[in-house]
Amino acid sequence: MQTFSSNRIFAFFFCLCISPILLAETVVIATASNFSLPLIAIKDRFEGQTGYRARIIKGASGKIYAQIRQGAPFDVFLSADTDKPLRLDQAGLGVPGSRMTYAIGRLALWSPDPERFSQEAGAAPLTEVRRLAIANPKVAPYGKAAKMVMTDLDIWHSLEHRLVYGENIAQTFQFVITENADAGFVALSQIWFEGQVRKGSAWLVPESLHLPIEQDALWLKRAVNNPAARAFMKFLRSQETQALIESFGYSTGDTGSQ
Repeated sequence: MQTFSSNRIFAFFFCLCISPILLAETVVIATASNFSLPLIAIKDRFEGQTGYRARIIKGASGKIYAQIRQGAPFDVFLSADTDKPLRLDQAGLGVPGSRMTYAIGRLALWSPDPERFSQEAGAAPLTEVRRLAIANPKVAPYGKAAKMVMTDLDIWHSLEHRLVYGENIAQTFQFVITENADAGFVALSQIWFEGQVRKGSAWLVPESLHLPIEQDALWLKRAVNNPAARAFMKFLRSQETQALIESFGYSTGDTGSQ
């Protein structure tokens, strides 16, 4: 009969003891799709400076919210709005005091056509657009802001029949880039690089035309004992990270707990 050596037995129990520690050294971050590019850059710096690992799951904020309510194994939620983290917090699913506004989104009217839009012309060129993409204003924060802008400019009803609705801002951007729409209201972060629009033309929508697109983060209670999650939330608040977020076309403002 084959027996285990003392060394093998020690190795077996050592692995059992260390596995939870290794798992705790990774933070799983569920993020709204509009923030996926900045988060990749943040992830690289976070891992390089802390030694912890980060895993990114991206999707529509509404779907992520529903998955969290159903027990999805996420550690941190970066939403595209304030409402969903608030509701999770109120339901007792967040670490108390951890909810914070990590970014304030900017809205842009964009087309791959380099001649279509400008700051001077504003929304006027929309009269020549056949199909205009926006995120669904019933569920998507950027879509709500886009509808607010068009309503404020008194052009919503004249353009409503030309609208193509994306499930979220990522799909809205895809409609434009794949020419299923001539233009679209997108997140500035999707088209912004090193202080300028990287392709096509855009009108950077004045923030006075819509309510702020505040995006909140929540450290989820299931990960309260995860040091990687704790370290990530601290890293997200740092001046270095806030400056990085702003380089992607967001503003930040105060980042204290809500």
